[in-house]
Parts: sequence; C-alpha cells; structure tokens
Amino acid sequence: MSAAIHVESLGAGPPLVLLHGFGMHGGLFAPALPAFAGRHRVHVVDLPGHGHSHAPVPESVDAIADMVADAVAPTAPRATVLGWSWGGQIALAWALRRPRCVERLVLVCTTPSFVQRAHWRCAMSAETLRRFGDELRVAYRLTLQRFLTLQVQGSEAGKAVLAQLRARLFERGAPSVASLNAALDVLVETDLRPRIPQITVPALVLSGARDTLAPAAAGEWLAGALPDARYRVFSHAAHAPFLSHPLEFASTVKDFIDAR
Repeated sequence: MSAAIHVESLGAGPPLVLLHGFGMHGGLFAPALPAFAGRHRVHVVDLPGHGHSHAPVPESVDAIADMVADAVAPTAPRATVLGWSWGGQIALAWALRRPRCVERLVLVCTTPSFVQRAHWRCAMSAETLRRFGDELRVAYRLTLQRFLTLQVQGSEAGKAVLAQLRARLFERGAPSVASLNAALDVLVETDLRPRIPQITVPALVLSGARDTLAPAAAGEWLAGALPDARYRVFSHAAHAPFLSHPLEFASTVKDFIDAR
C-alpha cells in the first residue's frame, strides 16, 4: 500500500473500495459503513491531496486512478469500486485503465464531464467553475462550506445532511489550496464521454433527482452509454443520497454488489 495514499479497511468479505468527492475525504462515508462491512472488506480511500493522503494531486484522472489502484492492489487486487461525485470519474478511469481489477462499479451522483461542452449541457458552465477556483484561492474554507450547500440543495433532508457534511468537512485537516486547485484543474479537463462504451464491467448508476452538480440527466446518459448498466434515481435526493436516504441507498447498493 502506498504510504502517500491513506486507506482505512474494515469488515470481512469481498473487497469494496469507496472513493469520495472533490474537497472531501473518506470520513464522509462513515454513516454508510455498517451497512457494507458485515459482508465486505471495505477500503475507504482518501484521494491524493485530500484528508490524510498527502500525495500531490496528479495531472489527470487516469494518473489519479493508477495511484489509487496501486494503493489498494496489495489487499484488493480485484474489487467492486464505489465512486461518489468526482470519485465516480476516478472509478470510471480505474475501470478503463485496469478492467481486470474491477469487479463492478457503483457510480453515485457522477458524470463523465462536470463542465458544459459541445453537445453536453447537463453540467456546470466553465465560467462557474472558474469563479469557484478564484474563490478557493481567496477564502477556501468559506468557499468549501458554500460548496457543501450546493451538494444538498433541493434534498428533502437538506438541513440534516448539510449538518453532517459540515461536521466532518475538516475532521481530517484542511486540504491545501494547491491540492484543491490541482484537483479542480483535473475536474475541469476531464471528459470521459468518448471512452465510456469501452467499460464492460457491470455498473450501477445512481442519481439524485434534485442534484445540481451532477444532474440526473448526466447519470441517465452514463447508464445508457455503459454496455452493462442499470440506473436508479432517488426522487427526493440531491448530491449525497447515501447521507439523505441511507436505508434506501444501502439496500439498492447491496442488492447490486451482493448479486452473484
């Protein structure tokens, strides 16, 4: 396991790797762990430059995927990978780079491109993301806290979920501005749409109907472009259904990852 990438492992059974979103850390998954650790060996990763992982953020989503795969390979050479938000993009890149190492994919509120592009409008504008980067450089703690508000906007359990996110945001320290800027650069540059049909592992795509960061339309497109995928929308969730709808989320994921 790479000393530069922090991985926490618990439970017993087939390996399940959890990848968090931009600006967050693996501790955000804590409420969901009991649902999975009874039947799986769960590996919770802090992505480069986030949480307890002090490795610099590589310059591409492929390089990040390789770094994370190398970190978990000694204990989980072939695993189900669950990626939330930006972590979902990294999970997709992992499956593209090392298809024999990925058993299944669970893609939670993610998208092949977080940025609007030609023929791709179900995303944020490049200007919105540029402004977000400028705000990070000026006041990153306040900006990240506002970013959390976006993640729960519209959710029926928004206030409770926001409280959970805020309580955990800096419990593993604050990511450096350099790491956040580097990660944001990767997020802006990443467009996996042309490569998605190459991913043949079984996938479960989950969206929140009220998600403004990774709209449900993006998830629907992703499920349609993947050769072997099923799709589910949480009708009253925003960007973090594992926090706003924990029982429904856990049941949906377990039905998929435990199927044989």
